[in-house]
Amino acid sequence: MESIAFLKVNNQTISLSQAVGYLKASGKFGMFLAEILRQHILEHELAEVEAIDIDTAELEQTIVNFRLEKQLLDQNSFQNWLVKNGISYGDFRQGITNDLKLDKLKIKISQPKLEAYYQQQKPLFDRVVLSRIILGDRELADTLKAAISSGKNQFESLAREYSVSDDRVVNGMMGPVSRGTLPDILKNMVDIAKVGEILGPLEIDGNYGLFRVEQFLDASLDDPNVKQELQNQLFEQWLQEKLQSLEIKLEVK
Repeated sequence: MESIAFLKVNNQTISLSQAVGYLKASGKFGMFLAEILRQHILEHELAEVEAIDIDTAELEQTIVNFRLEKQLLDQNSFQNWLVKNGISYGDFRQGITNDLKLDKLKIKISQPKLEAYYQQQKPLFDRVVLSRIILGDRELADTLKAAISSGKNQFESLAREYSVSDDRVVNGMMGPVSRGTLPDILKNMVDIAKVGEILGPLEIDGNYGLFRVEQFLDASLDDPNVKQELQNQLFEQWLQEKLQSLEIKLEVK
């Protein structure tokens, strides 16, 4: 079978089979195929929600928000952006519409499992506010902890004087950190610690850290960022299941 022309480069035609061969040789064919299948599934599923109307006011506000974010409120700047990206305004508007439909599809897919999944994942979203003193010497770390515990020195002043981390300039304050991202040795201690408690010295990445627990911030499903992240995760799981269920036959050799 004669291969279908795919690209023309300097008047030389690259066939579809050649293009597939190039992708296979580079080891990127799997990624390329996965993206095609992903878009195929999304197109099919979005067609199923065609009946879901996108509110005109919501669409217009989303377009305004996009232009604000990209600093394209000026009509000439916006038109130049469209030309630079090779799309018409109609295509741009349809793209925004599809994004809104995709958001509704994510809600539809994730809603039945969202509450249970949130309870399962909540420990990864709970945050803790920590201050720290990072040192290269264990003996010094023990000495400083003793000084803090006895009330002889304040944590903040010792952080400014001795810590080797950049946050020493703000008294060692790390700010809110997801508990799920903490090193296991620190996370296990934080999980049973009380506010104000000094943890350590703990050996982490070749240094020794003293950590003070400042505040616990419990995650909530009412937090739009948490809810969006969980919806995205559930949607990706659903999409992967769809991909794995497909029967695929490559017609181009």
